Amino acid sequence: MSLADELLADLEEAREEEDGDGEPGENQADGGLEDIPEEMEVDYSGTESVTSIAKLRHSKPFAEIIDKIGHYVGNQRKNSEVSGPVEADPEYRLIVAANNLTVEIDNELNIIHKFVRDKYSKRFPELESLVPNALDYIRTVKELGNNLEKCKNNETLQQILTNATIMVVSVTASTTQGTMLGDDELQRLEEACDMALELNQSKHRIYDYVESRMSFIAPNLSIIVGASTAAKIMGVAGGLTNLSKMPACNLMLLGAQRRTLSGFSSTSLLPHTGYIYHCDVVQSLPPDLRRKAARLVAAKCTLAARVDSFHESADGKVGYDLKEEIERKFDKWQEPPPVKQVKPLPAPLDGQRKKRGGRRYRKMKERLGLTEIRKHANRMTFAEIEDDAYQEDLGFSLGQLGKSGSGRVRQAQVNDSTKARISKSLQRTLQKQSMTYGGKSTVRDRSSGTSSSVAFTPLQGLEIVNPQAAEKKVAEANQKYFSNIAEFLKVKREKEDKV
Repeated sequence: MSLADELLADLEEAREEEDGDGEPGENQADGGLEDIPEEMEVDYSGTESVTSIAKLRHSKPFAEIIDKIGHYVGNQRKNSEVSGPVEADPEYRLIVAANNLTVEIDNELNIIHKFVRDKYSKRFPELESLVPNALDYIRTVKELGNNLEKCKNNETLQQILTNATIMVVSVTASTTQGTMLGDDELQRLEEACDMALELNQSKHRIYDYVESRMSFIAPNLSIIVGASTAAKIMGVAGGLTNLSKMPACNLMLLGAQRRTLSGFSSTSLLPHTGYIYHCDVVQSLPPDLRRKAARLVAAKCTLAARVDSFHESADGKVGYDLKEEIERKFDKWQEPPPVKQVKPLPAPLDGQRKKRGGRRYRKMKERLGLTEIRKHANRMTFAEIEDDAYQEDLGFSLGQLGKSGSGRVRQAQVNDSTKARISKSLQRTLQKQSMTYGGKSTVRDRSSGTSSSVAFTPLQGLEIVNPQAAEKKVAEANQKYFSNIAEFLKVKREKEDKV
């Protein structure tokens, strides 16, 4: 026996066991949840009548709930009539049953919509993509029927669809490849459309009743999230008492698995979001604040449910206070950030620095200033290649030191204050050394080599004379009276006694 044969045998045994287990559980199908994906795959094109698949409209529970709602609508009740646990009140049980009935009505409407779509696709297959909404599609099918020319200038159709959609539908209807429907098929379509519209009307009637009765069952909770959302939360939680025992984190997730059968939902299902996230209070905020707002609203709904379960604050004062607190926080979240004021920089903490002045400071600056040699070394000639002063220090040159042509029209101004200082005693020594006595050599005087101390005279012939004797006398006189190192002379004056 091969491996494939063993696998097929195991599958046959598993199928037989499932068939044997499914027989006794058929009677329990009414209390459980229906398998939604399988119903979505069902093809209703071969179904003869809509009553064979949509049985809620003519069911006994549906008729009983509608009759009880009509009875309680005529008899108004006061808040003081509620005593004890809310779950024991008959009208509260009716509200929970009516709330569950609305979910069944939604499922039934989607089944009827699929039935009508499968039947009418023979006449106008493009209408399904042009009108995705289930109720709008059913109303459009009932209005058009076999005559697609009714799209033009139809006041009833203008109340159902927008003008742009009507124009697209009319253009598409003129080019459709559908065929005419028979009288029997058209009659079954009209029956299905009437049933869907009647179920939708009953659903709105239930909503109105539940919202009107939530004011005395859970007044504080209804003030915060609205009567419709409060009724849905109570229905899923299993009553007001169970809702009051539930933490806020679980309350926010109630209704998170809500799905429809049509598959035409225009909004994607968000994770961890329920009825509270989709209520009007939260949806009025920007998308980035909705999750934060849902957590806040769920926390306040838990407090309001606990107050309502003990029949406290029947006038809804606690609910109004909680809602006011929620709105105040919403306004705080949406406030623009404060404008940042441009402030000047603060005054520095450092004290004023000590500024030296006077003769000593000026002399120090003159002594440490740039000399003429340094200035020439720092100066560079334009468009000339500089030679390195040392082989070890590449790039270090002497600038314009030792160059005859500096390229300057005017001679550099010499600043006496930056010259090297020489003491007076050293100046006297240098001047004495520069003074010449006797013959003057050509090396020290830097004179021409042809100059000589021998002179030719017509009287004596050769005569040794000092040609600089006159100049020496003038230099000594200047040195004595007009030199930089000359001092004051003390002149002794004799008293002239004689007149």
